[in-house]
Amino acid sequence: MKKVRCATYEGIDAKVVDVESTLTKGLPSFSIVGMASTAITESKERVKSALLSNDFSFPPKRITFLLAPSELAKSGSQFDLSMALLILLNESDADLNGWFVFGELGLDGKVKENIQLYPLILSLANQGLISQAVVPYESLQKLSKIPNVSFYGVKSVNEAVSLLKNQENATPNIEQSEIGYPYYQLEAQRFYYTKEYTEDFIDVKGQEIAKRAALIAAAGFHNIIFEGSPGCGKSMIANRLRYILPPMTESEILDVAKLEVLEGYEPQFKPHRTLKNPHHSSTPASIFGGGSHKAKIGEVGLANNGILFFDELPHFSKAVLESLREPMQDAKIRISRVNSKVEYPARFLFVGAMNPCPCGNLLDSHKECRCSDLEIQKYKNRLSEPFLDRIDLNVVMQNVNANDRPSFSSKEMHKTVIEAHIFCQKRGQKEFNAHLSDKDLERFCKMDNASNTILQTAIERFALSFRSIKKIQKVARTIADLSQSVLIEKEHMLEALSYRKR
Repeated sequence: MKKVRCATYEGIDAKVVDVESTLTKGLPSFSIVGMASTAITESKERVKSALLSNDFSFPPKRITFLLAPSELAKSGSQFDLSMALLILLNESDADLNGWFVFGELGLDGKVKENIQLYPLILSLANQGLISQAVVPYESLQKLSKIPNVSFYGVKSVNEAVSLLKNQENATPNIEQSEIGYPYYQLEAQRFYYTKEYTEDFIDVKGQEIAKRAALIAAAGFHNIIFEGSPGCGKSMIANRLRYILPPMTESEILDVAKLEVLEGYEPQFKPHRTLKNPHHSSTPASIFGGGSHKAKIGEVGLANNGILFFDELPHFSKAVLESLREPMQDAKIRISRVNSKVEYPARFLFVGAMNPCPCGNLLDSHKECRCSDLEIQKYKNRLSEPFLDRIDLNVVMQNVNANDRPSFSSKEMHKTVIEAHIFCQKRGQKEFNAHLSDKDLERFCKMDNASNTILQTAIERFALSFRSIKKIQKVARTIADLSQSVLIEKEHMLEALSYRKR
């Protein structure tokens, strides 16, 4: 019996699959056991044709493949090359231990690229389960971004056989490639960024308070809601926010590329954080993930390390808004079904945009609001207090004025965010301010006497919850970082309090 390794998905993570084979005497047959999907069982015909097309004699034996562990459901065409090599090397003395083999076979024996290989192998690498792999030659460019793995690219089943028979002379096809974007390095960690501003804050006229709040939200990854009349610039600011977010580590860039592949896109490997903007009519399953047999990732999981933007916030269903409370608090989403239980990371910056009333004119000084008090109250009640308690910054947009002019560009704002990020890192802080634990809160959010007095007064006057108190401290810490202040001072605390929901 010989064995090589491959992998399959369980949720968004990869699980190692041992591909074992036996060729025994008996009536010629070809069977695959171990909860294989249709795509895997169809590989029998691809493997047979590939071997016969390359002048390999198909053995007249009873061929059995086991994909272990048997209780794990397996899918994908990446098992083709593993099975073909086990048949061809059955009587060889080649040592296959420790080798991962991935690849789909064409009928002519060519090894084809499979876009799903990148997230599979990245997941294995993050778990420290893989060190060397045989992969399609066409996939090398993408796979070379993954660190600490030696890749051996093959174009055909003939090349794969030759490689494993002469392992002592084999060398990896490509060294790990660099991420081609500017970066700065603090200690051993590189932080990558880009100077591309497809949508620029220079286009937003006026709205200085909202732009200041957006800067704070970006620097500390704080949840934010913009409230204002239709057309005042809420969506404009939200769509530009992604371009001024903090730089990304290599692991974050690779994870974003993994999510791009899971969505069906080619990975870009750019230090741009994602922006997911589901429509308010989206179902809970599409937003949070789900499925009766195999739990799939939703918009919340795909927004990991990026922005989750809900436009027309009160029009989302009550079930969606209330379900959003857990991932906003715990930075993860759990999907439980009869057939599967999956947990996804969901560390995102939540951005909401809403009108002040159903008609949108409540705050407009020139238009008359047509809504009754009951309609306005019903509209506001769509957002519960526990949900609003998880929002760090609440911004009421200013009225549009003909004299409004542009002020800060995205380039200037991004430079300020980067400077604040470096300031945080140099004091030994690894998490964004919004994600600080209680222990780190005491360590990094140190206040002077004046700011501490103001906070205590606010706690007594407004009956703030423990969560609200911590969020105010974290926002004040970000404001202090933007001004390069070691301590949270009076003006920082007062500005942080001004963004609380009243």
